[in-house]
Amino acid sequence: MLRVLGSTKRLCTGLHRREFLQVGGLGAAGLMSGATTYASSDAPALPGFGRAKRCLILFLYGSPSQLETYDMKPQAPVEIRGTMEPIASSLPGLDVCEYLPNMARVMDRTTVVRSVTHPYPLHGVAYAMTGVPAIDVAMELNPYDQRHHPWFGSIVEYLDRQSGRERVPDAVQNLAIPFQFSSQRTDQPFRAGPYGAFLGNAYNPIYTEYDGQGTTTVTKARPGFEWTGLEPYVSCDAESHFRLAGTGGVATATLDRLDRRRSLLEQFDETRRHLERASSGQALSDFQQQALSLVTSTKVREALDVRRESLKMREQYGMTLFGQGCLAARRMLEAGTKLATVFWDEWGLAGDAWDTHYEHFPRMENQLLPQLDLAVSGLLLDLEQRGMLDDTLVAIMSEHGRTPKLGNGSGASRDHWSRAYSALFFGGGIAKGQVVGATDQHASDVADYPVSPKDLLATMYHLLGIDPHTFIPDRTGRPIPLLPSESRVIPEMLA
Repeated sequence: MLRVLGSTKRLCTGLHRREFLQVGGLGAAGLMSGATTYASSDAPALPGFGRAKRCLILFLYGSPSQLETYDMKPQAPVEIRGTMEPIASSLPGLDVCEYLPNMARVMDRTTVVRSVTHPYPLHGVAYAMTGVPAIDVAMELNPYDQRHHPWFGSIVEYLDRQSGRERVPDAVQNLAIPFQFSSQRTDQPFRAGPYGAFLGNAYNPIYTEYDGQGTTTVTKARPGFEWTGLEPYVSCDAESHFRLAGTGGVATATLDRLDRRRSLLEQFDETRRHLERASSGQALSDFQQQALSLVTSTKVREALDVRRESLKMREQYGMTLFGQGCLAARRMLEAGTKLATVFWDEWGLAGDAWDTHYEHFPRMENQLLPQLDLAVSGLLLDLEQRGMLDDTLVAIMSEHGRTPKLGNGSGASRDHWSRAYSALFFGGGIAKGQVVGATDQHASDVADYPVSPKDLLATMYHLLGIDPHTFIPDRTGRPIPLLPSESRVIPEMLA
């Protein structure tokens, strides 16, 4: 039975001076050797702490509409509700969009958070997925802005290394699929988000490259720009697969660095001063050995090669770039990866993916929702069948939502909207069959239980066994919280 859980609470803004002074009593020198947890934190006392052994983030760049996914408003005027119809899901009382029939059958295994909200209607991937307390356009367009905080996966990898726990041999601990973020669009610079920030380049995610091509020709246009080509996010060929960036499919080749494609060993070399300054206790040779083991690893190379799966399994995920990326991520998690991110990214033209400023309904109907439907339902059922669902945390997230009122033009439009939107979670310690929060009659504002992106990250850290009130040293050794101090684990999301 569906239950809408929670009550209103104040959102996070930053670290209180009192709390900073309390943790400051520990001394910056103490923090420079690793991470420290704020003494009064009660997060580990909540259910599910450390329940998830691994994590998979599915990031829908551009941001889907809440009104055409999990928060439909069929009683609203047509200029709000649009043209798509709701269908019942396996969770009684929860309707989803008619173009998500396979997801509808598995919604009873998920938690939907309908009340995500924040004040930045930008493509703030960095805001959604890091501890940075605020975002602006200059930060969004500059991955190397000094104000940025480390990517969620970078923090997980850093803290794992600091713990001294034995790691799985030849395992990529912070993986990103299918290619370097925002690298496949023709007319705008790279955007911020998945970078190690003050932890150093060694904690950037390790990216794959995509080998394959689309099978559907798509024309994309916006004022002053047009692109026509084969779009793999719509459909891709059976030879499509992934490999670590720069290996060219040859095990002895050198991994290209994320930043401007220099070798991974060179990337690690550049962190020497940071490691010495932070006194991390991790010898540089440790990073060098990791790089060498990855580029020569048969296990990694084979795990990324989705062609080794049966055609039936590949079609269960959908023969699309996103679907095959989710399948590759599952294979890598099985091979020992701790955290993987699959981006649904722009291809060919900026203003693409889920950023539906133009041709909203044709794109949602033909290029987005059916492909998402197969990938997410296929992943959940596959994890469940393999016995991995209970200890694999899956988070489906975005920067914001879309405007409730439709814009004019061919195919209609929905623009950026961060006052109310949805996120979806399942697996690894997540409650089954829950809806957290609610929006008003137009899905324009939160009506019950506002949840910030930082609360979602706090809950994810908690499930991975990381206290969200942990502090880590920045590039000067100053203690920095993983998240703003008012970020809270959401109990209603926990099993």
